[in-house]
Amino acid sequence: MDLIPAPSHLDGPYRASFNLGTETALAASPGTEGVARWLRATVGAALGCDLLPGTAGADRTITLRTDPSLPPEGYRLTVSSAVEILGGSAAGVFWGAQTLRQLLGPAAHRRACAAPGARHAIPHQTIEDAPRFSWRGVMLDVARHFLRTDDVLRYVDLLAAHKLNVLHLHLTDDQGWRIEITRYPRLTEVGAWRPRTKRGHGASDLWDDTPHGGYYTQDDIREIVAYAAERHIRVVPEIDIPGHSQAAIASYPHLGNTDVIDTTTLPVRDTWGINPNVLAPTDNTLRFYEGVLEEVLGLFPVETSPFVHLGGDECPADQWKASPAARARVKELGLADEEGLQAWFIRHFDRWLAARGRRLIGWDEILEGTLPPGAAVSSWRGYAGGIAAAEAGHDVVMCPEQHVYLDHRQDGGVDEPVPIGYVRTLEDVYRFEPVPPRLSPQAAAHILGTQANVWTEVMENRSRVDYQVFPRLAAFAEVAWSTRLPAPAERDLADFERRMTVHYRRLDALGVDYRPPTGPLPWQKRPGVLGRPIEGAPPNV
Repeated sequence: MDLIPAPSHLDGPYRASFNLGTETALAASPGTEGVARWLRATVGAALGCDLLPGTAGADRTITLRTDPSLPPEGYRLTVSSAVEILGGSAAGVFWGAQTLRQLLGPAAHRRACAAPGARHAIPHQTIEDAPRFSWRGVMLDVARHFLRTDDVLRYVDLLAAHKLNVLHLHLTDDQGWRIEITRYPRLTEVGAWRPRTKRGHGASDLWDDTPHGGYYTQDDIREIVAYAAERHIRVVPEIDIPGHSQAAIASYPHLGNTDVIDTTTLPVRDTWGINPNVLAPTDNTLRFYEGVLEEVLGLFPVETSPFVHLGGDECPADQWKASPAARARVKELGLADEEGLQAWFIRHFDRWLAARGRRLIGWDEILEGTLPPGAAVSSWRGYAGGIAAAEAGHDVVMCPEQHVYLDHRQDGGVDEPVPIGYVRTLEDVYRFEPVPPRLSPQAAAHILGTQANVWTEVMENRSRVDYQVFPRLAAFAEVAWSTRLPAPAERDLADFERRMTVHYRRLDALGVDYRPPTGPLPWQKRPGVLGRPIEGAPPNV
């Protein structure tokens, strides 16, 4: 068995086989028509099979059906003289179809048929499976380095191939605003572009003087959301407030603390790190972002995007402390000090989103203050924030940087390109446990799931993103999905690596520029570009 993620139960395989060929039919019961379209467009196209409509249950036919007795995302895949995929919902049928695709081999992952007329054998077997977590996500930072729409759609397909079901899009930051807001056109006319970009991190003195930018039109966003929904993936938009907002301030200077700095001279930021330029705590700022979010909610339907991520991280209060207007606002609101303004922003937009049937989620800094009851937390600075939130009754997505920040280097060798963070090997990710053992049962029930985060400060294109993400995303996917994994120290890394030998061939067929297990290929290296942390430098460099 070489499936990734590993299923919870496998009966077989046996010597007899089902042979998929040009005569294979496809029968889709009501509610599974979308899965049938996907199978014909992907597996059918890759293997040269039309998968014409057939009779449910007939020999040489793939039958798709829902069975409410199964978990919503669970499935039962039976291979005999015919193939049947039962799912607790259309999503479960879809994940079963992804397993069928893996069983058919790497050829089923290509875009067109390389061997017309070939027959593809699958041993008789029964696989029963269901995910451990309902939130199995990837955060993709398209603000620091923009990825075109077709690149995002490609990543949706890569998430689906690994049974991941949440794409968190980090759409705004100091270095770029990536979503069209029609009532505020300067957000993309100005905020989506920067004249140059820092190469590397920390003490690097290298620059890329090529202007960088781009944004998604509203039709682009609708396409991404619809494409993901067809693959049973939810898209969570992130609009970062009140920090990480320099691109917005460069576009509309009144959003900044104008009594402290001349915001009319602020550009879209061209380097990295925590930024002192934050939003002014004014009613005008609230109204501006309410306008932004009104358009965002119209693009991300509640059925597929109930959560809206508002960041809330890394917001220094220095400008507020220096601002007479901000200090007056602190007094007016009855806050203890200027630090409380960040929580005030979060509370305001939690109420605003809740009134429109949405839920706020933010990075674990939103715990610094009174967190509204319905807000959820992305725990990134370790387990502590997630533990505190869960024990207080808040839902949590575990994404600690020490384990699942895929921008961190994969090896300690000098050939690793732009060595950001600390070494996080394939084994490290495979031994990650999203639920801390000391959580009470009641708190553990608040762990919605887990998420791998992909920050793109030093990932300038799709190939670099591939290198950092893969193969570690395969290990993460098994952690997020599989109910059969034992405690981290007891996990069978050797078996996982054996299964990866086949999975690398699937990734090859999908065109993924992953990091080979032997180390970076010559064209994947970036010699002489400094990363972070730097030996001997302060921790915040």
